Amino acid sequence: MMGRKTLEYYVLDVFSNKSYQGNPLSVVFTEGNLKLETYQDISKEFRYSETSFVYYSPRDKALVVRSFTPTGIEIDGAGHNLLGAVCGALLKGMPIFDEQNESEPFVVMKHSAIPLTVSFDPVTFYPVVQMHQKSAVIKQEIPTYKIAVALGLKIEDLDVNAFVPTVVKTEVAHTMVPIKNSELLNSFVPDNQLLIEISKEYNFEGFYCFTIADENEEHIVETRFFNPIIGINEDPATGTAAGPLIGFLTQKKFTKSDKEYKILQGVKLKQASMIEVMNREEDILVGGSSIITMKGELYL
Repeated sequence: MMGRKTLEYYVLDVFSNKSYQGNPLSVVFTEGNLKLETYQDISKEFRYSETSFVYYSPRDKALVVRSFTPTGIEIDGAGHNLLGAVCGALLKGMPIFDEQNESEPFVVMKHSAIPLTVSFDPVTFYPVVQMHQKSAVIKQEIPTYKIAVALGLKIEDLDVNAFVPTVVKTEVAHTMVPIKNSELLNSFVPDNQLLIEISKEYNFEGFYCFTIADENEEHIVETRFFNPIIGINEDPATGTAAGPLIGFLTQKKFTKSDKEYKILQGVKLKQASMIEVMNREEDILVGGSSIITMKGELYL
């Protein structure tokens, strides 16, 4: 391998403090921007739902993050791709906030500063990162029968007495889909082609299916997420959907502002993830922890 350039990488399990749970993310440490096809080739090789590439920019005085799907699409949004990238940089010991205002840490993605709140678990000392998403904007409702058919469910399987399938956006627009109970939530097999057609018709990305948890549970809702239009059949933890969901539930008066809630996701995939969320007056916090499960080098 003489003469070939190497890049270090981590594989982290995001929204979890246990390996082989949560949402796996490959984080590649670079010295600057790469060629577009290099990003795409590496992401295709890892085959995780997303791969993040990071480097520290002296000009921006911040960590720069770019994220790609295995199909080569560069994505926006503060989700597990960003949270895992920040945790990876911190666990690697990169001084990514040293040149910033201590009370206003941020990273850069798609030339935009994304504010964060960072703390450390008092027991594990793992970083806990909260991403600041924009306040939720409710877009439009989707006919229940269309969603039901695409998910392989009956109309009565959707919890339409309390909620209606609705497109909601913070960073990315997704549809919130109410399901009657956990058994139904974890039993259906969606028709990806029908999901893609609905996404195109109503101009949004993914489907965040949720059911209200029992009062004695640690989490407020249990969820599943499907985004086949960008090549993600099912995702075990989705930060870009968790923000819209807590915003939606708060606007519907089901949850309260300035109170932290937990969202359980990934049970069906046996990759249980816990996403911490809070709706505030000016923004939405979405956060959690991450753990390094693998590390190594790749060759260019």
